[in-house]
Amino acid sequence: MAPRPSEFQLIAGLFAPLATTRNALGLKDDAATLPQKAGHDIVVTADAIVSGVHFLDADPADTVAQKALRVNLSDLAAKGATPAAYLMTLALPPSTDVKWLRAFADGLSADQKTYGITLLGGDTTGTPGPLTISITAFGHVPKGKMLHRSRARTGDLLFVTGSIGDAAGGLAVLKGEGRWLSHAVRDHLIHRYRTPQPRTALAKGLLGIASASIDVSDGLIADVGHIAETSGKRIVIDIESVPRSAALHGLWGDGRQALLKAISGGDDYELAFTAPERHTRRIMALSAKTGVSISRIGHVEKGEGVALRDSHGKPVKLPKASGWTHF
Repeated sequence: MAPRPSEFQLIAGLFAPLATTRNALGLKDDAATLPQKAGHDIVVTADAIVSGVHFLDADPADTVAQKALRVNLSDLAAKGATPAAYLMTLALPPSTDVKWLRAFADGLSADQKTYGITLLGGDTTGTPGPLTISITAFGHVPKGKMLHRSRARTGDLLFVTGSIGDAAGGLAVLKGEGRWLSHAVRDHLIHRYRTPQPRTALAKGLLGIASASIDVSDGLIADVGHIAETSGKRIVIDIESVPRSAALHGLWGDGRQALLKAISGGDDYELAFTAPERHTRRIMALSAKTGVSISRIGHVEKGEGVALRDSHGKPVKLPKASGWTHF
């Protein structure tokens, strides 16, 4: 195993090349300046991922880096914000070698080009505990237009992007399920777990359309519940309208329990949002323009909490475990 470079060698050799804006000062100072954009507010979000909790020890280094960045980009997308820059703190255990770190930096470099974001700075430190990556991301949104969780209104419809449950299915595959599946199906699900697809292409388009928005990180039921709670409304999910991929059907089947597992699982990083019914045509046009599928899966009404309904309008009992909990 190649020896790990010193902190300053690590910064100069691997991470300074990621600081592609002059605001970062080449990572040679203790701080940076934040890029400004006239007529816009700065949106700030932060997330940490921990080995053994949010990713597996055996996951490739480049996908670990991309997951760390993308979970933050997903939060920015849910606010209607365009990515601009990020800070990163790495807590590295002794087993982290230079080969792993190079692949990690390569993953960040690729995503910076894809999503138009740059590193501003951060910190590196050692830890006797698990590898931990904390990222604080900054984005821009037109002044006063940021999307909130708290503005769902009675009569709004509930929409979700992409497909739900694939990431939970990918984790299940990595833990030994689905051995009968083809390599292509297994790889699809694993990819969805390791490298989420933040819906940044939709961010600007949702401004003026969505009334409330959140990214689905802890599970569809749990995160829609956050909109319901902060908005003071009841949100009904039509469970059989929730989009699931063919790969997930192959893993868990089509039954009721399979569906409940899908809407309870975390790590999808899709967007769930509410919008007035009159905007449905605009939403479908946005889906066609961006190539991101959007499905109507429920509605908002008076009351509180989240309710599940089947295709006949009959209530479905909420599962005991309705989402990921951090503690």
